[in-house]
Amino acid sequence: MTGTGTGAPTRPATSTTSMSPSAQQVWKRLRGLLFALAILLVAGIALAAVRSGDQHGRLDPRSADPLGSRAVAELLKDRGVSTRVVTTLAEATAGTGPDTTLVVTSPNLLTFHQQRTLQAAAELSGGRTVLLSPGPPSVDTLAPGVTSTTETPVTARDPRCSLPAAREAGAVDIGGWRYTTDSPNSDACYPTDGRPSLLRVDTTADGDTVLLGSPDLLYNERLAKQGNASLALQLLGSRPHIVWYLPSLSDPSATESGSGIGNGNGNGDDSGDSSGEEDQDGGDNESSFLDLIPSGWLWGTLQLALAAVLAAVWRSRRLGPVVAERLPVAIRASEATEGRARLYRKANARDRAASVLRTETRTRLASLLGVPPSEAHTPEALVPAVSAQLPDDSRDLRTLLFGPAPADDAALIRLTDQLDALEREVRAS
Repeated sequence: MTGTGTGAPTRPATSTTSMSPSAQQVWKRLRGLLFALAILLVAGIALAAVRSGDQHGRLDPRSADPLGSRAVAELLKDRGVSTRVVTTLAEATAGTGPDTTLVVTSPNLLTFHQQRTLQAAAELSGGRTVLLSPGPPSVDTLAPGVTSTTETPVTARDPRCSLPAAREAGAVDIGGWRYTTDSPNSDACYPTDGRPSLLRVDTTADGDTVLLGSPDLLYNERLAKQGNASLALQLLGSRPHIVWYLPSLSDPSATESGSGIGNGNGNGDDSGDSSGEEDQDGGDNESSFLDLIPSGWLWGTLQLALAAVLAAVWRSRRLGPVVAERLPVAIRASEATEGRARLYRKANARDRAASVLRTETRTRLASLLGVPPSEAHTPEALVPAVSAQLPDDSRDLRTLLFGPAPADDAALIRLTDQLDALEREVRAS
């Protein structure tokens, strides 16, 4: 019910101001950052689309990257040697034969069950098996009778052996793991301290196994150096077909635990101790979560983090010069002085209080005596001027105006009285 006769006072309309930013203000603040993120996203997608056809991974014969092996695969193709890439254990074992070279790129990543299965198939195939950089987790199983020792840096080394392939290739880039064996039917090449980084061992059924301490000579970026190409073609091109095994985490055999493969004579007498050996070796083959992340993702995350930091620095609030602002309430000078004095007393800041009192006294004395403001706080300029103005100069004016802080509150009060008396005396003279 409305009207003017009710006697109720009419309230004036009030307006409120929202302190939260509007949608337009938020957009203005974020549009630069969103635009930068959009550029990074588009660039990443474009790079992934352009390079997706060439990037297949390290030691992949389809990869043209520096650490890929496409160059050696093309050279082998020109010589009539076919290369088939497989990623499962079943495909690798099914492809073995007397006319096939089986290349295992990451033998140390295979489980104990996979190693036993692969070794049994290769042992009876009559072909060649090339193991790239096998170390302690795999060499005992994949190459029985061979042990691995400490690694050495990859550098150009001379063969110093009678293996025809190594003698024709000459010096190659090799290093990594070194091997020893007691087998008489073997060739040990490129030794360091008497232990070779290339070892060829004969197997049953007229086959052999070649162990390379490091795979560097198969990389695209190194193939044209030294005798790398010659050695790679002779080791991998001795048979008309190559099965290039790239172990994959999606391989179902990686989760299988076999009870033993047997020793090649069908009696399977290895089953009794295979479980314990598998548990022991399986722990060596485990990889951490970071090892499973491609290096490109790690670098991409680092770049995004750097971009976020730069954007934060770019959009951060910058403090400008101090702006004088009129106080909403007028406060008497005496109240401000008393309030500051209470704060000094609460903090026991006698040194700060004495410094303020002396500074103000020196400023006023310099104005009375004609001392320039720039020299008001210099003892050599102010003290003689004050002494010349006073008839009695027995007081230690330097200590009074520039001395140390008072030791207690009583000394601070005395200092205040002395400064006040000095200023009154100068004014009266």
